[in-house]
Amino acid sequence: MNPSSPDWISYLTVFGAVATPLLVAVLGALGWRLRTRIERQIDLERKLRDDRIEIYSHILEPFIVVFMSDAAWKSDPKNKNRDKNDLGARQILSLDYRKTGFRLALLGSDGVVKAYNELMQYFFAAPEGKADEKHVVGMLERIGTLLLEIRKSMGNETTTLDRWAMLEWFITDARKHR
Repeated sequence: MNPSSPDWISYLTVFGAVATPLLVAVLGALGWRLRTRIERQIDLERKLRDDRIEIYSHILEPFIVVFMSDAAWKSDPKNKNRDKNDLGARQILSLDYRKTGFRLALLGSDGVVKAYNELMQYFFAAPEGKADEKHVVGMLERIGTLLLEIRKSMGNETTTLDRWAMLEWFITDARKHR
């Protein structure tokens, strides 16, 4: 068969006439499926957002208490004769906190769960009694990483901040440890 013959052109025309609608239908179905999948993912993220905010707030609370300045802690009359470090540690070891930890493991982003795991393992390995400065700095690094991962999971994936920048607003000497 000679490619320049009229029979070849006829076959090509018939093939194109049959294949074009099939190709359009397949591509349309794939596009519809992809759009549906993306929309479902966006809806799920919206629904999870409120739950994540609640979980993240509860998870961070004891660390906020522990790293609160002594002056700010003592300025609140309800904290009279209460040790903030003891309170923070008791919160972390409470049943309610453990339940929230399970919710975090199920609903948190991968980065947040990994950062939280790292923080908790570091907390559990803390020396008995008063921690030395090296351990406190290690704890701050892990809290900063957790805060950064939470920031990313809430929609700031391209943030240029680092873990220390996440701490500067509430740790007075954060830049000293950078």
